Amino acid sequence: MVFPSRPEGDPAGPSGTDDVRPLPGAESATITVCPDGPLLVRGDVEILGTDGEPVERRRQTVALCRCGRSSIAPYCDGSHKARGPRRG
Repeated sequence: MVFPSRPEGDPAGPSGTDDVRPLPGAESATITVCPDGPLLVRGDVEILGTDGEPVERRRQTVALCRCGRSSIAPYCDGSHKARGPRRG
């Protein structure tokens, strides 16, 4: 099973409180960082919002926003593309 990790003090999302946890009995999950894009979450994980409540999930693979501009947060809507690639 893959558990997400982040450096100490690094916020989990734009609000700093979003959390991703494995579902009980989950076989495996992966989180893939897309350059200048979202986090792709594949597998059985429960996504919790800033209020600690589960966020509805309709697909086995979802894209989580990292830029903070999505109108469908915590999911990615492609808003990061307008910003263009990061430098450095």
